[in-house]
Amino acid sequence: MPALPALVLSIYISSLLLTMAPSSNSQPSMLSSVRMAAILDDQSVCGRGERLALALARENINSVMEGPARARVEVDIFELQKDSQYETTDTMCQILPKGVVSVIGPATSPASGSTVSHICGEKEIPHVKIGPEETPRLPYLRFASVSLYPSNEDLSLAVAAILRSFSYPSASLVCAKAECLLRLEELVRRFLISRDTLSIRMLDDNLDPTPLLKEIRDDKVATIIIDANASISYLILKKASELGMTSAFYKYILTTMDFPLLRLDDIVDDQSNIVGFSMFNTSHPFYLEFIRSLNLSWRESCDLNPYPGPALSSALMFDAVHVVVGAVRELNRSQEIGVKPLSCTSPQIWQHGTSLMNYLRMVEYDGLTGRVEFNSKGQRTNYTLRILEKHRGGHKEIGIWYSNNTLAMNSTTLDINVSETLANKTLVVTTILENPYVMRKVNYQEFQGNDQYEGFCVDMLKELADILKFSFRIKLVDDGLYGAPEPNGSWTGMVGELINRKADLAVAGFTITSEREKVIDFSKPFMTLGISILYRVHIGRKPGYFSFLDPFSPAVWLFMLLAYLAVSCVLFLAARLSPYEWYNPHPCLRERRDLLENQYTLGNSLWFPVGGFMQQGSEIMPRALSTRCVSGVWWAFTLIIISSYTANLAAFLTVQRMEVPIESPDDLADQTNIQYGTIHGGSTMTFFMNSRYQTYQRMWNYMNSKQPSVFVKSTEEGIARVLNSKYAFLLESTMNEYHRRLNCNLTQIGGLLDTKGYGIGMPLGSPFRDEISLAVLQLQENNRLEILKRRWWEGGQCPKEEDHRAKGLGMENIGGIFVVLICGLIIAVFVAIMEFVWSTRRSSETDELSVCQEMLTEFRNAISCKKNSRSRRRRPLSSSAALRHPTRIALGAPRPLRLVRDMRLSNGKLYSGSGPLTGDLGPGPQRLLDDPLGANTSTPPPPPLSGTVAVALPRGCTHVRICQECRRIQSLRTATCTRIPPSSAPLPRLPPPPPPSSSNTDSEGGGGGGPSPRRLHRSPSPHLLPLAPSSTSTPPGEQD
Repeated sequence: MPALPALVLSIYISSLLLTMAPSSNSQPSMLSSVRMAAILDDQSVCGRGERLALALARENINSVMEGPARARVEVDIFELQKDSQYETTDTMCQILPKGVVSVIGPATSPASGSTVSHICGEKEIPHVKIGPEETPRLPYLRFASVSLYPSNEDLSLAVAAILRSFSYPSASLVCAKAECLLRLEELVRRFLISRDTLSIRMLDDNLDPTPLLKEIRDDKVATIIIDANASISYLILKKASELGMTSAFYKYILTTMDFPLLRLDDIVDDQSNIVGFSMFNTSHPFYLEFIRSLNLSWRESCDLNPYPGPALSSALMFDAVHVVVGAVRELNRSQEIGVKPLSCTSPQIWQHGTSLMNYLRMVEYDGLTGRVEFNSKGQRTNYTLRILEKHRGGHKEIGIWYSNNTLAMNSTTLDINVSETLANKTLVVTTILENPYVMRKVNYQEFQGNDQYEGFCVDMLKELADILKFSFRIKLVDDGLYGAPEPNGSWTGMVGELINRKADLAVAGFTITSEREKVIDFSKPFMTLGISILYRVHIGRKPGYFSFLDPFSPAVWLFMLLAYLAVSCVLFLAARLSPYEWYNPHPCLRERRDLLENQYTLGNSLWFPVGGFMQQGSEIMPRALSTRCVSGVWWAFTLIIISSYTANLAAFLTVQRMEVPIESPDDLADQTNIQYGTIHGGSTMTFFMNSRYQTYQRMWNYMNSKQPSVFVKSTEEGIARVLNSKYAFLLESTMNEYHRRLNCNLTQIGGLLDTKGYGIGMPLGSPFRDEISLAVLQLQENNRLEILKRRWWEGGQCPKEEDHRAKGLGMENIGGIFVVLICGLIIAVFVAIMEFVWSTRRSSETDELSVCQEMLTEFRNAISCKKNSRSRRRRPLSSSAALRHPTRIALGAPRPLRLVRDMRLSNGKLYSGSGPLTGDLGPGPQRLLDDPLGANTSTPPPPPLSGTVAVALPRGCTHVRICQECRRIQSLRTATCTRIPPSSAPLPRLPPPPPPSSSNTDSEGGGGGGPSPRRLHRSPSPHLLPLAPSSTSTPPGEQD
């Protein structure tokens, strides 16, 4: 071994020996050797360097202590093959007979360390620990061990102090063993008190940190605490680097004290923030010599290059040997120390063990691990922990933590300004052509680079570049896909390019999914959407000309026809059976006095319901209660039918416009007539593939098994398939809205199937994620994204679907009613022609004219627009007809006419003139009016006729025109009338008219609802007829 020029250490050891020398009065016996045992749990000679540290410490102390009176240091090394209580007990049974003054170690076996402490306590042999404190900690015993390793409480306080300096309210704790919660109990307690968030995750038995790190990344936690040894910590950091979690936005705190041994140059970059602890006192004068000696011994004994550096356990082993030797020398100054072999089977103890333990607790020593002092519990106190930060090529000290829970930071980890990092940096943006997100310009051949493209995403990229001061280069994805996992674990499309770091950003209609977020990062969503169904506008059956019949089924129309016939028959029978429907229409005619008629003939019975059904009425009025009952029921029936038809017609036409074959995903899944599918390899396909909803599972089973395939390669292909076949396309609602505005033959079926968002994709662990997300939120707050959407979505040719104005009915809807009208008019014209021909034919036989001449004459009269009246053509009377008409009597006969004032006529008609009859009536009629009683002409004439009068005229008089219905005199002719010879028997005066009653008052024409003809008052003379004034006179040639 090389010479040790550590002068300070030699002086210190010499002073200890002098203080332990016996006085002249008492001469205690000196130990010939100081034997101690060291338990190593590292079987490799070239492992942590603990063997080399023991040898170096032994030789260093023995070289200083020379002379026969000086006791030499002997260290017996014992190895543990595994961390077990049985093996540790067996090892201790081998150590006790050696007569050792102390036991050191083991370093990394907690269970073995507890067993060693227990056995040493039973035999009162001091135990010096150089490993982490066991958990749970044993209760404090009177005879306890001392520990050079920091306590769990101090380690928790140091980690908490660093977290406070980072100012992060949340962190994630990664534990390699379950005991970490007890080791860092104080840290957990402080998080509970401060109500900050601390998520705790445990490594599985396979020690695979990948799932654990992905969970932390998904939780957006930036500070990660790793409680594990150096080898496991290195494994976690290496996997974190593969996941992109060693960027500037992540901070790691390692609890291992072997942080300087970690070689992370191959897995971290300059922006990584990895913090750990170190107990090495680099200012110690023997530190460099210790490192150099270990390095030399390493090269001589181990064929390994380069030297990894000193482990903390080696430095603690070195300090432990010096601490025990110093305590023994101090104890030997006060009393004689003797050692004896002990046995596991013997109850004997070492009588000086308690005294040596007390001296160990009083030791004050500046070693390679700093100041060494112990409290009453044997825990190390009054020491410091150096806080180191890892960088490429090494590490640097950024602060010191003192055991009194004081933190002195030289400089905190620098927060990298992403905006400054992005400034003047060109990002590669992968995208895919899809309207309206990214499109080529019409004349894109005339441009280069980014100027070839336009669309919503291109404008959004420009907005982000203005905010973050970066530039970008658009690159179309090679395979034209968004990204889907392959069976071998790789990804296609834009996701694959981000994973392979071929692009920095992926900007498109890129759906955020949980499966994609496991391999890439996403920004905050810049657009919210969902899956929808796109289908062509349903073209219902073409309405026929008789679609006005559709509101009622054929059965209803048939039953209405049967109801009409039934009502007509019942009305005919009721009118025939009821005596009140039989009446005399001409009660004033003697020959028709006993003649009763019924207005409900078979034709009228059929015509009356038609008038009621059409709500127009007819000239026929029911008289009897039975016929009125039938009429009322029929009118109520027609009211309901007409109202129902009107309402149902409007509803039928509306429903016909709104009719669609499918209305929801359930309708789509329940049928097979209409095919449906989505883009192959897209997020919509993944949604149906992973869905647990029963309807969506059935839809996926259909799409996955349908042949030929219902999947399409692009949105344009899917839309073309929708327009050209029975195919429903499942796509995002934003794309649905955009293409519906471009093509009016497309429509959306139902609502949204889910809710998701479009985001900007980035490689996993991208340092730009948070800044880009903040920029996206800024664009949303400024309403810029909504403005861009309106710009690219509202340029279609179709109006908004919110315009629901009613459309007018066309001829295809109601043309049938015009057909019915035309048919009715044609039938009416045909019947009129038949009547015209029949009438002119009979007239031609009478007038001895040809049929054509008669038809031509009648046709001219018929189409004359200026003549609204004409003379009636009389036919020659036959012998039977002549007998029915009485012989005319000249008005100028000797028998005078009688005029009775204010007398009631036989048919109940009175003349109520407002004044005298005037006009040039001629000599005959004028004399009749001047001398109505036939008196002497010398007698002064009576006043003119006024009021109500009745006059007797000879039957068949041709000088007076009488209405055939109301029996009133319409006009008098100017021809001379021969007087009727006066009769010897005067006409009796009629009784005054009775008061009017509703049951006995007739309307004009004799159509009132009075009693039967047998109850009418009989006229005293058939020649009494009403005389009515008229200002017009009948032409001379007209016959009555």
